[in-house]
Amino acid sequence: MSASGRIRVIGGSLRNSRIEVPDLPGLRPTTDRVRETLFNWLQPVVDGARCLDLYAGTGALGLEALSRGAAAVTFVEREPRLAAALKANLARLKVEGEVIADDAARWLQGRARPFDLVFLDPPFALDAWTATARALEAGGWLAPRAWIYVESPRGASFALPDSWLPHRQGHAGEVAYALYRRTPADPLS
Repeated sequence: MSASGRIRVIGGSLRNSRIEVPDLPGLRPTTDRVRETLFNWLQPVVDGARCLDLYAGTGALGLEALSRGAAAVTFVEREPRLAAALKANLARLKVEGEVIADDAARWLQGRARPFDLVFLDPPFALDAWTATARALEAGGWLAPRAWIYVESPRGASFALPDSWLPHRQGHAGEVAYALYRRTPADPLS
């Protein structure tokens, strides 16, 4: 499947703004319906959050977070054309965001900084959920009470850290999505 053309920001200050999307095989932007549901769930926590859009693709999730008041978003995308399109969309929409043109697994081996909200939506063919979740948890990338959004094929099997407690979940067609809340190792955190 390939996505080309444009998708739109669902809510916030950039509502109805168009995101230019390159025509690339396998690109699967999170649908409007799923983004709307997710950001309804996140409404009380996204304002002021430091966000990580890992495997960013079109950047739709991170752009939606910026539109709704996130303090900062870091987009990690290995495909050079998608990283360039993300930079162009940020400039056109006049919003700040850090775009890292690198492989997510390699980038997670670098120096960590904690994020309040992480979007974990890797290309389905990579089967990267378990390894990425472990790297996020063990590497210091998550704030003590971080929120983690996970999107996967419906019925996919993978292991997430015990500290990630399910908060809400749903599905749209063949896509499953869930929001988790990290519990701190130190209960006083």
